[in-house]
Amino acid sequence: MKRVYSKVETRCADGGYGVALDGKPMQTPGKRELSAPTAALAAAIAAEWEAQQSEIRPATMPLTRIAATALDRTTAQRDKVVAETAKYAETDLVCYRAEHPPALIARQHAAWQPLLDWAAFRYDAGLQVASGVMPQPQSPIALKALAAAVAALDDFRLTALHLATAACGSLVIALALLEGRIDADAAFGASQLDESFQIEAWGEDAEAMERRRALAADIAAIARFIDLLRR
Repeated sequence: MKRVYSKVETRCADGGYGVALDGKPMQTPGKRELSAPTAALAAAIAAEWEAQQSEIRPATMPLTRIAATALDRTTAQRDKVVAETAKYAETDLVCYRAEHPPALIARQHAAWQPLLDWAAFRYDAGLQVASGVMPQPQSPIALKALAAAVAALDDFRLTALHLATAACGSLVIALALLEGRIDADAAFGASQLDESFQIEAWGEDAEAMERRRALAADIAAIARFIDLLRR
């Protein structure tokens, strides 16, 4: 798609801040006006559009994409997004520990247990740890508490949490990112701990390297989106 606009600016929008291209309000793919709850986020989205050259490259505009998802999908399917996100707690990555070798077990405990302890204190939701990969039932009380925390979020934060949870394979890691308990690098490191351990032992091929690079970029974009919601 070619760039056909020359001027990008932020504007006041209903209940928030929008972006205009040559004076016309920007719309989402779902034909809603693209608006953000903070001026900082709107300005960052505008900067993504200003940075486009003769060809518009959607892949270089993650903040625009996340905001549009919040407006088009989360608003329309909120209950589904809440349920999909909360369900990760049933088999959360950080609850499943290796049976061997000892070095991996120790690394998992060091990286994941503080996050589980934090979640238990923050949400009154103690999740149980298991060894191996077989699913282990979690306390219905803990699952309900985490689901309530997810449901309490506004659409923009819920969207960010949903994307972070899917990227990390862990609701606990994603909540810690959302709450500022950890940063993007720590979230990526925690979510990729097992893979990183294997790479240290056996090396990494080009395909895996590219996949991890893309994942790290996605998590960084989500973290930036969350930060802009705080401003």
